[in-house]
Amino acid sequence: MELEAIKARVREMEEEAEKLKELQNEVEKQMNMSPPPGNAGPVIMSIEEKMEADARSIYVGNVDYGATAEELEAHFHGCGSVNRVTILCDKFSGHPKGFAYIEFSDKESVRTSMALDDSLFRGRQIKVVPKRTNRPGISSTDRGFPRARYRARSSSYSSRSRFYSGFSARPRGRIYRGRARTTSWYSPY
Repeated sequence: MELEAIKARVREMEEEAEKLKELQNEVEKQMNMSPPPGNAGPVIMSIEEKMEADARSIYVGNVDYGATAEELEAHFHGCGSVNRVTILCDKFSGHPKGFAYIEFSDKESVRTSMALDDSLFRGRQIKVVPKRTNRPGISSTDRGFPRARYRARSSSYSSRSRFYSGFSARPRGRIYRGRARTTSWYSPY
């Protein structure tokens, strides 16, 4: 009798597991079919969508640290319908960085918002420019001269001497081994 009771219980558990799998599949189908609800989480955008959104956005610099998104939206409300206001904060301290991005509904609002460049917002003169799009593979911190990937001990000159006239073209320290142990140029150190 106990064996039959155990087998019946196992059958019930297997049926419940099948029902749960069916429900799970239905929920996954509904999640994939329906668009994500507003502000429910991160939405992955394509590069074209990002560029289109950036074309409708502006950068606002020199924003007061105590400013709120509602105040910025009210300040730029006359330019057009505002979709989103983003005030960037430091990721470690959580304090505002002093600039914001404002996304409008249409591109015409970006041109009209340029009139608010150098206007006063909370006692500070704000800077308003169209938002630029970051392109993959193009660094904004690249300064022009090549970075050394490795330390060359046997090179005969500094790689920066080609770009800056203040650097000496002769190697220093242990690299230079002429006829004498001392170098032939003056070094106060």
